[in-house]
Amino acid sequence: MRPSRSRALTVCALAALLAGASGTGAGAAGPSPSGPPPPAPQLTDDQVNKAVDQLDSVVSAIMKRTGVPGVAVGVVHKDRVVYLKGFGVRHVGEQGKIDPDTVFEIASVSKPVASTVVAGAVGAGKDSKLTWDTPVAGQLSGFALKDPWVSSHVTVADLFAHRSGLPDHAGDLLEDLGYDRAYILDHLRYEPLTPFRASYAYTNFGLTAAAEAVARAKGVSWEKLSEDTLYKPAGMNSTSSRFADFEKAKNKAVTHVKNADGTWSARFVRDADAQSPAGGVSSTAKDMSRWLRLQLANGKLGGHQIIDPAGLAQTRLPQVISQPPAAPTDRAGFYGLGWNVSYDESGRLRLGHSGGFALGAATNVTMLPAEQLGIVVLTNGAPIGVPETVAQDFFDTAQSGKPTRDWLPLIGGALEKQLNQGRSSTDYAHPPADAKPARATSAYTGTYDNAYYGRLTVTESASGLVAELGPRHMRFPLTHYSGDVFSFETTGENAIGPTGVTFKDNTVTVEYLDHNGLGTFTKAG
Repeated sequence: MRPSRSRALTVCALAALLAGASGTGAGAAGPSPSGPPPPAPQLTDDQVNKAVDQLDSVVSAIMKRTGVPGVAVGVVHKDRVVYLKGFGVRHVGEQGKIDPDTVFEIASVSKPVASTVVAGAVGAGKDSKLTWDTPVAGQLSGFALKDPWVSSHVTVADLFAHRSGLPDHAGDLLEDLGYDRAYILDHLRYEPLTPFRASYAYTNFGLTAAAEAVARAKGVSWEKLSEDTLYKPAGMNSTSSRFADFEKAKNKAVTHVKNADGTWSARFVRDADAQSPAGGVSSTAKDMSRWLRLQLANGKLGGHQIIDPAGLAQTRLPQVISQPPAAPTDRAGFYGLGWNVSYDESGRLRLGHSGGFALGAATNVTMLPAEQLGIVVLTNGAPIGVPETVAQDFFDTAQSGKPTRDWLPLIGGALEKQLNQGRSSTDYAHPPADAKPARATSAYTGTYDNAYYGRLTVTESASGLVAELGPRHMRFPLTHYSGDVFSFETTGENAIGPTGVTFKDNTVTVEYLDHNGLGTFTKAG
C-alpha cells in the first residue's frame, strides 16, 4: 500500500478549520476593484487597542504553556504599527533575546510575500507582456508537466493557486534528498496529474516554477527580483530570499524542535533555497510589519506606490476551492494567489497564511483588509499551533472582547494529526513472530535507477546493508524486517519515521517515496 502523505495543514487546511470554527473566518482578500464595495468596518479603535493591550499576556501565557523558545509579533492598524515586540530567546541555552529586528525563517508565509513580488512584476498595464495569465512554459525553458496540453497552458496564476493538477507537495521529497531547484523543476514532468484547474493540491515547487518563470521573463534571478521589486523599495532591509543571508545574520532565531520530555532543542538546520519563493524567505517582525502596511494600503507605503494595486488585487480573489465545506452550514475555504481566502458571516474578507518547518519554525500572517488590520507572528519552534493561536486570540478579542475558545488544543491537535498522516502502518521496530529470513546480501547489493529519484545504491558495510540516495549520497542503514523487506529511518523536513524497503526480482521499492507511484528503482545492467 502506498503511504498517505499530506503535510499542508499548517498552510492551507488549517485556515479552513479556523473559518468553520470562528465567527471571524480565516484568510481572505479584497473584492475586485470593479465589484461591490467591501462591508463597512465593524471594529472601533478602542476594540483594536484592547486586543493590542492583551497581546503581552497572550504571548507570555502561550509560551509558558508550550515552552516555545521565541516569538516576535507585529500589528498594523490604519497604516500604523501599533504593536511590535519580541519574546524569549533566539537559541535555547544562550543569552540572545528575541527583538523586533531578529531574523526568522518565515517558511510558507514566503508565498504571499512572493505573490506580492509577482504582483509588482506583472503590473496592470494592458500592454504588459507579462501577466498572471502568462503561460509558464514560454518563460521557463524546458518546463513540462506530464500532460503536454497542460504543460503549454498552465499559467503563473495556476501554479500560485495550486490548481495545476500536480499532486500534494510534489517535489518536496527530492529536496529532502538534496536535489537543487533546477533538478526538481525539471522532474515535475514525471508527477501524475489530476484534472487541470478543477483540483487543488498544495505544491511548493509548482509555485516555485511560476516564480522562476516571472524572474526569467524579467532577466534576473528570483532572489534579485524580490530585492528590486519589494524588499528594497519597501525598506525591508533585513529580508532576503537567500538562506546564506539568514545564516550570516548575527541577530537570528535558530530553528528548534520539541523533545519527548517537552523541552526544545536546536538540532536541525533548514536550508529552503531550492523552494525559495514558496518557503525560503527570512525576515523580521519589523520588516513584515512594513509589508503588512503595504498590503493593507493596496501596495502603497510612505506615500509611494510600490506594488501596482490592480496586480495586488488579483492575489486576493478566490481562485480555487481548497477546502469544501464539511456540512451545509460550514463555509468553504479558498486559495487565491499565495493567500488563503475566506469570508466571515458579515461578508468581510480576510487574507491569511501559515508557515511551518517540521525542522523548527512556525509563522502566521492574518489580515482583515476592511478593518485595515493585520498581525504577523513569527516563532522559532516547530509547528504546534502557537502563531495561529496568538493571531486567533487577537482577532477574537478585538471582535468579542475575549477569545471565543481555547484555540491551542484545536489547532495543535489538528496539526499533529495531519503531520502524522504519512507514517507507515507497519511497525518496523517489531518484526512478526513468523518473520522470514533475508537472502544472502549479494541478492540485494547493487545499483538501482529511477527516472525521478535518480540512483539508489545498496552496499554492504560492517554493520549490514546501507542504501545511498540523492546527489549527496545520503546513507541510510537498512534494518531487516521480514523476507525481502527492510526499513530505514527517514530524515529531513518530510521525515515520517521508519519506512519500508522491499526488494523484488530486479527492483526495490521505497515505501515513503512511492506515494505517487514513483518509488520503484530498477537494477542497472
